Amino acid sequence: MTSLAAQKFQLKDRGQIKEGMAADLVVFDEATVKDNATFEQPHQFSSGFQFVIVNGQVVIDEGKYNGVRSGSVLKGLGVN
Repeated sequence: MTSLAAQKFQLKDRGQIKEGMAADLVVFDEATVKDNATFEQPHQFSSGFQFVIVNGQVVIDEGKYNGVRSGSVLKGLGVN
Protein backbone atom coordinates (compact mmCIF):
# COMPACT_ATOMS: atom_id res chain seq x y z
CA MET A 1 0.00 0.00 0.00
CA THR A 2 3.09 2.19 -0.20
CA SER A 3 5.94 2.52 -2.63
CA LEU A 4 8.11 0.32 -0.38
CA ALA A 5 6.79 -2.94 -1.85
CA ALA A 6 7.32 -1.70 -5.42
CA GLN A 7 10.87 -0.62 -4.54
CA LYS A 8 11.62 -3.93 -2.81
CA PHE A 9 10.59 -5.93 -5.88
CA GLN A 10 12.13 -3.38 -8.29
CA LEU A 11 8.85 -2.65 -10.08
CA LYS A 12 9.88 0.56 -11.82
CA ASP A 13 6.42 1.76 -12.98
CA ARG A 14 4.50 1.17 -9.73
CA GLY A 15 4.19 2.45 -6.19
CA GLN A 16 3.71 6.17 -6.80
CA ILE A 17 0.93 8.36 -8.12
CA LYS A 18 2.52 10.36 -10.91
CA GLU A 19 2.57 10.65 -14.68
CA GLY A 20 3.97 7.60 -16.49
CA MET A 21 3.28 5.20 -13.63
CA ALA A 22 0.71 2.38 -13.70
CA ALA A 23 -2.35 3.61 -11.79
CA ASP A 24 -3.33 1.01 -9.18
CA LEU A 25 -5.54 2.70 -6.58
CA VAL A 26 -8.09 1.59 -3.97
CA VAL A 27 -10.68 3.83 -2.28
CA PHE A 28 -12.24 2.27 0.81
CA ASP A 29 -13.83 2.96 4.18
CA GLU A 30 -11.84 1.11 6.83
CA ALA A 31 -14.95 0.86 9.03
CA THR A 32 -16.86 -1.17 6.43
CA VAL A 33 -14.16 -3.38 4.85
CA LYS A 34 -15.09 -7.02 5.38
CA ASP A 35 -14.03 -10.41 4.05
CA ASN A 36 -17.30 -12.17 3.15
CA ALA A 37 -15.78 -15.55 2.19
CA THR A 38 -16.50 -18.56 4.39
CA PHE A 39 -15.43 -22.18 4.27
CA GLU A 40 -18.88 -23.04 2.89
CA GLN A 41 -18.86 -20.18 0.33
CA PRO A 42 -15.19 -19.32 -0.37
CA HIS A 43 -15.73 -17.37 -3.61
CA GLN A 44 -17.35 -14.23 -2.19
CA PHE A 45 -16.20 -10.68 -2.90
CA SER A 46 -15.07 -8.54 0.02
CA SER A 47 -17.19 -5.51 0.84
CA GLY A 48 -16.35 -1.92 1.77
CA PHE A 49 -14.26 -1.10 -1.29
CA GLN A 50 -15.84 1.82 -3.17
CA PHE A 51 -13.43 2.07 -6.10
CA VAL A 52 -10.54 -0.06 -7.36
CA ILE A 53 -8.47 1.15 -10.30
CA VAL A 54 -6.04 -1.30 -11.92
CA ASN A 55 -3.68 -0.12 -14.67
CA GLY A 56 -5.73 3.06 -14.96
CA GLN A 57 -9.07 1.28 -15.50
CA VAL A 58 -11.92 1.22 -12.99
CA VAL A 59 -12.59 -2.38 -11.89
CA ILE A 60 -14.79 -1.77 -8.84
CA ASP A 61 -17.20 1.14 -9.37
CA GLU A 62 -19.24 2.32 -6.37
CA GLY A 63 -18.66 -1.05 -4.67
CA LYS A 64 -19.64 -3.23 -7.64
CA TYR A 65 -17.34 -5.30 -9.87
CA ASN A 66 -17.87 -4.23 -13.48
CA GLY A 67 -16.16 -7.13 -15.27
CA VAL A 68 -13.04 -5.20 -16.34
CA ARG A 69 -9.91 -7.36 -16.16
CA SER A 70 -7.05 -4.89 -16.56
CA GLY A 71 -4.51 -6.63 -14.30
CA SER A 72 -1.34 -8.31 -15.47
CA VAL A 73 1.38 -10.52 -14.03
CA LEU A 74 4.11 -8.46 -12.38
CA LYS A 75 7.69 -9.67 -12.58
CA GLY A 76 10.53 -8.22 -10.63
CA LEU A 77 13.32 -9.14 -8.25
CA GLY A 78 12.30 -12.19 -6.24
CA VAL A 79 9.06 -12.72 -8.16
CA ASN A 80 8.77 -15.76 -10.43
